[in-house]
Amino acid sequence: MSPLLIPILGICCGLLAIFAGAIFRPWMKLKERQMELDAQNIAEKAAQYAADKGRLEERVAVLERIVTDQGYSLANEIEALRSLPTQPIHEKEVVK
Repeated sequence: MSPLLIPILGICCGLLAIFAGAIFRPWMKLKERQMELDAQNIAEKAAQYAADKGRLEERVAVLERIVTDQGYSLANEIEALRSLPTQPIHEKEVVK
């Protein structure tokens, strides 16, 4: 080994460490910031989904009340009667 090779390797290692610190550290901070933003976006979406779920549960509860209400059953029966074929009224059957 050449005696000059040891200082050159030392200088190269130092430059490599400086270069890695100048490039690697900001890159890691950038990745960390991206992860924080992704986490915030995911949290916002989760909150929106939770709110939507709550609204849907309220609507289902209202629909359940409507369906189980007796008035709904009565309305169905009236609609069923409307769909029956009508019989013509003869003149003899008309009460005077």
